[in-house]
Amino acid sequence: MVLRAGRGHLGGSLSCVEILVALYAGKILRVDPLNPDWEGRDRFLVSKGHANNSLYVVLAEMGFFPASELDGFLAENSRLGMHLDRRLPGVEILSGSLGHGLGIAAGIALAAKLDQRDFMTVVLIGDGESQEGSIWEAGIFASQHQLNNLIAITDRNRLGSEDFTENTAGLEPLDDRWRAFGWEVVSINGHDFNEIFATFAGMHDRCRDVACNVSTAGKPLMVIANTIKAKGISSLENTPPAHHSVPKGQDIDRARAELQ
Repeated sequence: MVLRAGRGHLGGSLSCVEILVALYAGKILRVDPLNPDWEGRDRFLVSKGHANNSLYVVLAEMGFFPASELDGFLAENSRLGMHLDRRLPGVEILSGSLGHGLGIAAGIALAAKLDQRDFMTVVLIGDGESQEGSIWEAGIFASQHQLNNLIAITDRNRLGSEDFTENTAGLEPLDDRWRAFGWEVVSINGHDFNEIFATFAGMHDRCRDVACNVSTAGKPLMVIANTIKAKGISSLENTPPAHHSVPKGQDIDRARAELQ
């Protein structure tokens, strides 16, 4: 898909593949591809909208839209743009301008509590965007309102768009920082399906009442998923160019072989 278009965000898309596959194909999320706007669905938001490449493929595989539409990635009038677009079934928010997804997710989770709805809100954020103040403002808000129906996943690949996060605005110790903000925190290998499934087992039990309402006390959960940017493509893995680069020449054949 990316090679055909000649552009894309492979790095940040490949670092979260296992997470997306587990959430959807592993049936962690309560969703219905035939009824994407079902009121009872779990809300899954991708704040790091440049992970669109992997999400597009997973949504197509799950039947949210025809897989043939992937061939039109970035084509004129296509719903599959460089960042996520709400026009595409299964996409909850338009994202790409970073730092907004956690705040939106917190608002959705609070609304669910006020309305006594039992769906979960899950949001995938990047560690690069976690250098933005809006992320931490949303973190304070979620803790203040005891949004135990909210789970955030940080794709901790340690790279922004141009450099390693610790070289620009260091985040460590990231787990302790989130705990200081009043969140429950768990760190996992974001490429290990066993750890992903174990972390999300019983996710819907976080709301211990029949309906998850404002009287249900608890903490939001932050899952720090330690990952590798451009996982699976050795020429790009864990390198700053992985954010925008597309394999060329002999690297294309090598990448195809590695990903098989």
